[in-house]
Amino acid sequence: MPLYRYKAKDSDGRTLSGTLEAESEKSLVNLLREKGLVIVGLTEEKRRTKLGKGRKGKVKADDLVIFSRQLATMVNAGLPLMQSLNVLNEQMESKAFKAIGKEIEQEVEGGANFSDALAKHPQVFSRLFVNLVRAGEASGMLDEILDRVASYLEASTALRRKVKSALIYPAIITVVAILVVFFMVVVVVPSFEAIFSDFGGQLPLPTQILINISKLARKYIVFILAGMGVAIYFFRRYLRTDAGRLKWDRLTLNLPVFGSLLRKVAISKFSRTLSTLLKSGVPILGSLEIVGKTADNKVVEQALNSVRSSIREGESIAGPLGESGVFPPMVVRMISVGEQTGALEEMLGKISDFYDEQVSAAVSGLTSMIEPLIIVFLGLVIGGIVLAIFLPIFKMGELIQM
Repeated sequence: MPLYRYKAKDSDGRTLSGTLEAESEKSLVNLLREKGLVIVGLTEEKRRTKLGKGRKGKVKADDLVIFSRQLATMVNAGLPLMQSLNVLNEQMESKAFKAIGKEIEQEVEGGANFSDALAKHPQVFSRLFVNLVRAGEASGMLDEILDRVASYLEASTALRRKVKSALIYPAIITVVAILVVFFMVVVVVPSFEAIFSDFGGQLPLPTQILINISKLARKYIVFILAGMGVAIYFFRRYLRTDAGRLKWDRLTLNLPVFGSLLRKVAISKFSRTLSTLLKSGVPILGSLEIVGKTADNKVVEQALNSVRSSIREGESIAGPLGESGVFPPMVVRMISVGEQTGALEEMLGKISDFYDEQVSAAVSGLTSMIEPLIIVFLGLVIGGIVLAIFLPIFKMGELIQM
């Protein structure tokens, strides 16, 4: 539907402004008149499809946490929502978030629900965030829900940072190793090739193989780089498809070293998200749908779709989770006990806390294990190249023709 910006006066003569969606100008005029407002001005707004267009920076997870926590504190202290939003917007440091906050404030001032105003910015406020706020509005516990959202975002951000800390070190070392090998093959080896050609004789097999690789790399470097770029492009396109993402997620969960860590992260996120939604009063079917869409893992999403179908047919949650192959027996058993005792939210919270600790332990163990493996890898690759280069020098007497 089109988006309109309006100015109107209320019964006390105060000027109000904001933006609202409506099928037409006429329907919007009728809607505002029903609220007792007299229209002063009305223009159609062009939608912004991308965050950051005409703005600087982007909204960070920490900004969302601060926004939620401070808004919860002010609402709990008895400040009206409009006044709370105004105070937050004045002190917001992020320019991108401040611009969005102003739009939300105008929406709420124009009569829109807070959750509906948030939903117009999906690039910042996820479906999880919006639905939790909507549940808080319906139950009259907006301050409590916002505080719960902030706690959830803090835990999720901390978990994400732990995983990044485990993956970024080997990624950087691998990239550096590839660049070093590339430099040696393309720049260093050719200089030695000229020296070896002056010696004459038969080069050792490792040296000859290295020289051949160097020649191919220099001759076809443009095609190699272009081929890598095309391969990356099509691989990313493949991952955007449901089938491709499903296969990739299933593969990553079964990796020998990182698979266990990613599986624990998926279980922790699933448990925390579902627990937060259920505690906030979101219905179970809606909660499972939101958890699936925000899981960032097609295997988990597929499992939760099966769970939703199972619940519609009057069955339990635990059965389909066990059949998915993602959730270990302990998790399935604890969820089953939570269902039977009516304490599913608390049980999910305990699962999340347990797997948060497991992720921390896995990250520490992974970091200490990967470091020697990377050193060995670099030693073998770079050491092999150096050995192949200097092998003819060691056999100088055999190569020089008298």
